[in-house]
Amino acid sequence: MTLRNPYLKAGRLADVIAAITALGNYPYYKLSFDKWAEKIVNDPGQAGKWQAVFAEHPEFFRISGDKASLVWRRQFRKLFHTKHMGEVTREEFDAMSQEEKERISRRPLSSGELGTLIETTVNLHQRALEQKVASRYWIPLATASLAFLGSLVGGLIVS
Repeated sequence: MTLRNPYLKAGRLADVIAAITALGNYPYYKLSFDKWAEKIVNDPGQAGKWQAVFAEHPEFFRISGDKASLVWRRQFRKLFHTKHMGEVTREEFDAMSQEEKERISRRPLSSGELGTLIETTVNLHQRALEQKVASRYWIPLATASLAFLGSLVGGLIVS
């Protein structure tokens, strides 16, 4: 049984690009599915759809319990202050109250980093389309073979 490539689902390329953009830019790097749905399409009721997008594209997203994040952002240190929109030092972080530490996240992606992920997404989508076309190489061969067999059988019946 072959699994259908998730990039071939209708609208999937646009969904993955939208998710990468939202998860890459938002000050907090990890949110629940309904919060991401609200940030991406302004509809928390679509949480299930976005959970499926995240789950079907582990090359970009990670799910932890009921929350999702962008893999690339998980590589950054957790020293980005979401209120001041800048990084703090480890010493500044250690001196913060627990309430203030809750405002600390991982830094958003730069436009170049986002561009790289979007380009990768487009390339993966293109490859999926090419593989789909290549997987149908046998159809013309089978049609020609059946036509040949049909003419052979027809010739034998006539003679």
